[in-house]
Amino acid sequence: MDSGTASGPVGPDSPVPAGHALTPDEHAEYLRLQRAARVRHRRLRRLGASVLLVLTLVLAPLAVVAVWVHDTVADTDRYVQTVAPLASEPAVQNAVVNRLTDRVVSQVDVQAVTSSLAKVLADSGAPPRVVDAAGELTGPLRSALRSVVHRVVHRVVTSDVFEQAWVAGNRRAQSSVVGMLTGEGQGALRAQGDTVQLDIGVVIDQVQKRLVDAGFKHASAIPRIDRSITLFHTEKLHQAQNAMRLLDILGVWVPVLALVAAVAAVWTAPGHRVMLMVTALGVGAMMVVLLVALVVVRRVYLDSVPPATLPPDAAAAIFDTFVRFLRDSVRTLIVVSLITALAAWLYGPSRAARGVRSAAQKGTTAAGRQLSRAGVRTGHFGQWLAVHRSWTTGVIIGAGALSLVLWNHPTVGAVVLVLVLVVVVLAVTAVLSAATGPVPDRVDRPVP
Repeated sequence: MDSGTASGPVGPDSPVPAGHALTPDEHAEYLRLQRAARVRHRRLRRLGASVLLVLTLVLAPLAVVAVWVHDTVADTDRYVQTVAPLASEPAVQNAVVNRLTDRVVSQVDVQAVTSSLAKVLADSGAPPRVVDAAGELTGPLRSALRSVVHRVVHRVVTSDVFEQAWVAGNRRAQSSVVGMLTGEGQGALRAQGDTVQLDIGVVIDQVQKRLVDAGFKHASAIPRIDRSITLFHTEKLHQAQNAMRLLDILGVWVPVLALVAAVAAVWTAPGHRVMLMVTALGVGAMMVVLLVALVVVRRVYLDSVPPATLPPDAAAAIFDTFVRFLRDSVRTLIVVSLITALAAWLYGPSRAARGVRSAAQKGTTAAGRQLSRAGVRTGHFGQWLAVHRSWTTGVIIGAGALSLVLWNHPTVGAVVLVLVLVVVVLAVTAVLSAATGPVPDRVDRPVP
């Protein structure tokens, strides 16, 4: 009787006794169940990674816009840096000059002046032709008046005084911009009903002073009302303000959630490198969609501004200036996404990727050997670099990524600079690891 044979039935959860040999059928069933468990596990990981990827792609454009709203609009220095170029924009200057000229000229009753002149001539016994000619001076006098006022106003608006007043006024008005976006408070930029208006009172004050100093005393009669320029009119301003409030609240958390979702998607997926490529390309595609959306919003904005309210070229300059940092951020993310996808591809098993890696390795190895032959040898340090090649590569790439994260508003140029530095450092470490030369072994001292 064999004492090593287990008696009784063996269930699926019953432990297999020590020394129990599986029959071929049992072994095949065990392998089948193991494969099925692995398949289920991989499917769950793919499903989870897919959900996280979709969440990343949805949050990516929202994160960029939220950061722009929270960082650019809510920060005084950043806001002033955004709107400062408008003071020297010719289209905006012309719009301000024409608007102020119209308001100053409208305060002078040219018709009353010519009528008074005709009456004085008639009372003085002037010939009827002279009296009639005096009455016809209304048009030329108004044209001459407009030319003089336009010249004075243009001189003010195109001077450094206007730029300084513009920057100082916008710096003081920064809180009112936030109030406009959130629908709260009043200031230089404010929302009234379905319109957004820019108060140019500080500019009018400068023009008044210049005109009065030039002897045009009617300039002091510019009314205190209607000292603003309508930027645009839209029936959806209330909905836009609600969206801005939400983005301002979530401005800190949306980027964090997007980054966490992206990292979790790459970590959850069975193929980390492939998911990194897909995530990078997906984020880049969403940034392209965001650029297209900005083009559409620009067209809608320009269509919403009547030419009588604001000339199209001035409206376009205002929009392009205000969102230029948002466009820069989107372009930077597109470049970062392409670089990330390219790096993930270079670490892949494709023939082209292997060829690139092989060529790079041959080049750095040849350079290292040339240094070694020239007497520049790295010895044990080079050996350490060669042994820890993967670790040092990860540290260098991580340092480059961290520098971009800590960079204050990185641009495409900053990304290219960091990329070049990372590639150069990787190449230098590869050359140093190949320039070890003959390294003498350690000789233990004889024990007496």
